Amino acid sequence: MQHTKLIIFDLDGTLLNTILDLAHSTNHALEKNGFPAHPIETYKYFVGNGIHKLFERALPEGEKTEENITKMRKVFLPYYENHNTEYTEPYKGIPELLHMLQSKGLKLAVASNKYQQATEVLINKYFPEISFTSVFGQREGVPVKPDPAVVFEILKIACVQATEALYIGDSGVDMKTALNSGVTSIGVTWGFRPRSELEANGAVYIAGSTSDILHLTDRISGFVP
Repeated sequence: MQHTKLIIFDLDGTLLNTILDLAHSTNHALEKNGFPAHPIETYKYFVGNGIHKLFERALPEGEKTEENITKMRKVFLPYYENHNTEYTEPYKGIPELLHMLQSKGLKLAVASNKYQQATEVLINKYFPEISFTSVFGQREGVPVKPDPAVVFEILKIACVQATEALYIGDSGVDMKTALNSGVTSIGVTWGFRPRSELEANGAVYIAGSTSDILHLTDRISGFVP
């Protein structure tokens, strides 16, 4: 692998702990549509593949229809837009890590399956001083992760080869995305999914803290022997 020039981050479960706001908003949409809510912890396994899949997973068996998913979306979107920062916060050490990586001259980007508008809102709110090369969420016409399309788009914009990039995420979807795009993966254990899922989906490196991330990126990027 060549020296790293670009680091691509997942958003939910990697940079930001968004689970409470996502869970409360989805439960609100479920209840408004006459369906039972779920415990907060359940949502750690519902999220990660975009809101269409989130609603499909949250709906009861026998109710996972396109019509019900559309009804969920109509209630969820305006509610989440008004409540998406009530409990959301960066994971410990993340702002400092981003500043440090940026100061080293590394390009930074975000590739999320969260819909685009919310992705931009949260990045702008919590990391206003970070100059991301690209901030991409789920967009019409672009397949969701683990399809590598979004990573290929980021690589092109950043003028960086796959061998010069790292992908950091907290789920098997993220590890598969890195694998599918030829980018080296770092799985983080502080997010929504367990270490076993990261390893089972091909994580090249595992990090348990932001200091681990810094050490790994320094070593991989050639900043230290």
